[in-house]
Amino acid sequence: MSTSELQLKLDIINRITELKEIRVIKEIKKLLDFELEENLYELSSEQKNRVAEARKEYKKGDYITNEEADKEIDQWLKEE
Repeated sequence: MSTSELQLKLDIINRITELKEIRVIKEIKKLLDFELEENLYELSSEQKNRVAEARKEYKKGDYITNEEADKEIDQWLKEE
């Protein structure tokens, strides 16, 4: 591990120890648990249904490109 990577880890550890918001600490724990988990992630039936629905939409051509999405987001942000 390089010095910069070690320093990054130490910075993160220090920032976590300073956290007061338990909600943020729990979210960090969830992220770490997920990242370090060696088993396969099991989708819920709702998630599986949504993936199947998205695949059908894609096959029908019912989607937009990243560029189109970026344009829509830019327009939306300008309206605010």
